[in-house]
Amino acid sequence: MARPRSFIGLMSGTSVDGIDAALVDFDGDAPGARPVLRHVLTHAWDPALRARLVALGQQGGHLTLDDVGELDVAIGRGFADATLALLDAAGADAGGIVAIGSHGQTLRHRPHGALPFTLQLGCAATIAERTGITTVAGFRARDVAAGGQGAPLVPALHAALLHDARESRAVLNLGGIANLTLLPISGAVRGFDTGPANGLMDAWCLRHRGEAYDRDGAFAASGRCDAALLERLLADPWFAAPPPKSTGRDHFHLGWVDARLAGHESPADVQATLLELTARSVADALCAQQPGTTRVIACGGGVHNPALMAALAARLPGARVESSAAHGLDPDAIEAMAFAWLARETLAGRPGNLASVTGAAGPRILGAIHPA
Repeated sequence: MARPRSFIGLMSGTSVDGIDAALVDFDGDAPGARPVLRHVLTHAWDPALRARLVALGQQGGHLTLDDVGELDVAIGRGFADATLALLDAAGADAGGIVAIGSHGQTLRHRPHGALPFTLQLGCAATIAERTGITTVAGFRARDVAAGGQGAPLVPALHAALLHDARESRAVLNLGGIANLTLLPISGAVRGFDTGPANGLMDAWCLRHRGEAYDRDGAFAASGRCDAALLERLLADPWFAAPPPKSTGRDHFHLGWVDARLAGHESPADVQATLLELTARSVADALCAQQPGTTRVIACGGGVHNPALMAALAARLPGARVESSAAHGLDPDAIEAMAFAWLARETLAGRPGNLASVTGAAGPRILGAIHPA
């Protein structure tokens, strides 16, 4: 039997709640080799760096060129530290790792306009130098250059792991932004962002509770959804735009919420409304794009919010809403696993995007390789 080939995936999403690091084994080099998670951990950001990234995500402050360069290296060092912590926890040696796939930290995602771009920081040269492991990074830019959204990139792995020819499924990632992967019984895989998820709720909770996230959805559960506010939020034209589409904190931030408040809302009611915004926007998008869905498999940090999961189930009575854990997949590891998989595809010279998802002109090999 061939020795497993090991890769590491690194991911920090729009919630900036930590760097997810996954050690993933593949049984050989064949395109269809199934990834097996060996170990996963979430590495904490340096508190000062995290606070700065959160503020930037909420459109707070401006960056000089020096700031951008220094942030790039600081984030790269954080990702390298996460890698070394993962290796230590797993009892693994850097020499046994083929490559790291690093998503980086998104600062801006603007795939539209005359000069579309996406910007992720996290110096891959720094990661390769500090870990001694070949590092692949910058996965989204090539898809954007090919006319795509550059996101989401995980649906290809969702399809490989969770497609079932007996039922129409959807995989729902509840990160800072929510996105859906549509897995029909037959036909093309599609995927797209549906709008804010944890990002707005976390930011509102931090502002009013001083806590990084709404544990168990208790803050939202203490309030009531404001129907008028919900409709003002949903009136944003982005929600009505058809897929393919993607978004980020540069669109959905606290300033966006503040501009739609009437001024009399209680903080708890706003939190409850933001939770309902996520559930409603996901349900509306799913019913419009794949109305026959019978199973929704959720992953990402939002899976741990029982109030959010209950709201989704209430909005989707015709589907079973469940965690990916029910399918043997750690809901906190899937995105990091995907970037291990993407690094493997890049090194093998295989495309990593799905044009049916991103809207790119065609399949493209993604990312740049930084040798050890």
